[in-house]
Amino acid sequence: MGTMRKKLEDCFFGAVTVGERGQIVIPAEARAELDLNPGDKVMVMRDPTKDGLMLFKVSAAREFLEELRNMLDRAVEESEKEEGKE
Repeated sequence: MGTMRKKLEDCFFGAVTVGERGQIVIPAEARAELDLNPGDKVMVMRDPTKDGLMLFKVSAAREFLEELRNMLDRAVEESEKEEGKE
């Protein structure tokens, strides 16, 4: 997906049922699109404002956080350069 934004309807993979042991099956289309494979680690987070869960592939979360850290570093560097000009 990269920096391209997807339409909300393109992000919906269907509804699943929680089993007796609390398990769900991630739809095959979602697994294929997100390259989720047996053994992959997935983070499960509660939405802070709604009654819902979010699933993130751990490797994708790491990549996102690294990209965010790099953007923050560049912003701080630019800010320091601007302060030095004053």
